Amino acid sequence: MENLAVQQWIDNVIKPEQIERYLNHGKDFIDEPFIQETLLQTRNPDKNRVREIMAKSLELERLNPDETATLLNCTDEDLWQEMYATGLKIKHKVYGRRIVFFAPLYVSNNCVNSCVYCGYRKENKESVRHRLSPAELEEEIKALVSKGHKRLIMVYGEHPDSDVHYIADTLRIAYNTKVGNGEIRRVNVNAAPMSIEDLKILRDVGIGTFQVFQETYHHATYKKMHPRGLKANMGWRLYASHRAMEAGVDDVGIGALFGLADWKFEVMGLLAHTIDLEQKFGGVGPHTISFPRMQPAVNTPFAEKSPNLVDNDTFKKLVTVIRLSVPYTGMILTARESAEVRNDVINVGCSQIDADSNIGVGAYSKDKVEVNTQQFVLGDQRSLDEAIRDMARMGYITSFCTADYRCGRTGGCFMGIAKKGKIHNLCQPNAILTFKEYLLDYASEETRQAASYLIDKEFEALPNDNIKQTVKSCWSVLKPGNGICFCKKTAGLTQNK
Repeated sequence: MENLAVQQWIDNVIKPEQIERYLNHGKDFIDEPFIQETLLQTRNPDKNRVREIMAKSLELERLNPDETATLLNCTDEDLWQEMYATGLKIKHKVYGRRIVFFAPLYVSNNCVNSCVYCGYRKENKESVRHRLSPAELEEEIKALVSKGHKRLIMVYGEHPDSDVHYIADTLRIAYNTKVGNGEIRRVNVNAAPMSIEDLKILRDVGIGTFQVFQETYHHATYKKMHPRGLKANMGWRLYASHRAMEAGVDDVGIGALFGLADWKFEVMGLLAHTIDLEQKFGGVGPHTISFPRMQPAVNTPFAEKSPNLVDNDTFKKLVTVIRLSVPYTGMILTARESAEVRNDVINVGCSQIDADSNIGVGAYSKDKVEVNTQQFVLGDQRSLDEAIRDMARMGYITSFCTADYRCGRTGGCFMGIAKKGKIHNLCQPNAILTFKEYLLDYASEETRQAASYLIDKEFEALPNDNIKQTVKSCWSVLKPGNGICFCKKTAGLTQNK
């Protein structure tokens, strides 16, 4: 009876007409023969051609498939060093020296899917299942706010008990839970693909970015990795972001799980996804792109024996090519990776990271890691304070700013500014203020000493005296513990300059 009920739920969730409306002449946007042929024809690229493509990226123009394939096929290590440096230049040009910090919050891990690589797959009897009650969720939020977090990605298992109404209720709790004057100001969601009608419900509650990872863009691999459950329908997942955009959730996040199929193919798939979104939604593609690597999970041997696992050197290369391919889009580097890998790879153009992450359901309030409630094993165990201190020593200023969302700078508005390389002018003042807020309210003395120099450095780098004066006026009333969101005060001060 349980299996029948689950199948009925899946049948009710998937609306075939909401796949078909986005197809290109009856086919999805992953043209495998074209991708394979493009990769084949761009082997052994000329050095000058590679440099021409890098120059295009520096102008913040999205690359075409043949250009991305050319970069993927580069074998010259000196050229790769140039690409790494170009990736960082692009990131600074668009986003400045800011690194946006967030935390993942796993709300439920019941799941109807049978993903071969996942600790949450339905058949895994060693995984302990739980869905947070309202009281438990409030305790998790309080634990995160107490550390200084302002931004979350809330993660839900794909299951009837985590339907759109449960998700909407949990978003309301997240936004309404306070610790003193501390608060969560932005909640992104990673959940099952939904219908346009359900996504409108989340839009009205105040969802941030809606994030659905395709996992793999290779059709045969997708089918093999996802034999049963809601996820078995590749088309429903492939167009999750399209439906979100149509529903008015205009910030969407896409990603591939590297280690399932050939890494070059997956990068080309992410580009194809970006291009299709831009073509169908007036030049607006994904707000963020993620590129997690498959990691070990409880009772999940495939995660460690896949023939397509990606080593550290290749990982750095693929991240670089994504940055050059879609230069204006945010890039998320997660705590799946070790601290050492993250400190290296962030220097090729990443703009967001999580920290102090615990992906066990209900684990933040317990302040412990429970492996059998986790989807996979995390690589970076640093606290938020430690990660911020490390970033500061590398010259990056931490940002908890959420002004873009509060002022409606999302979707096409955000993308139009980002593509001109001007979004950092809008966001840097708020980064300075939210960073100072963190240092006053939450940071250890060691982190204050290591990071406070960045306040003056970034203040002096602000583009004009008007902006500096406005920041100073906010700065003058910023006191420890007042928890005011200064993003609201400075949100529009720079206009589009």
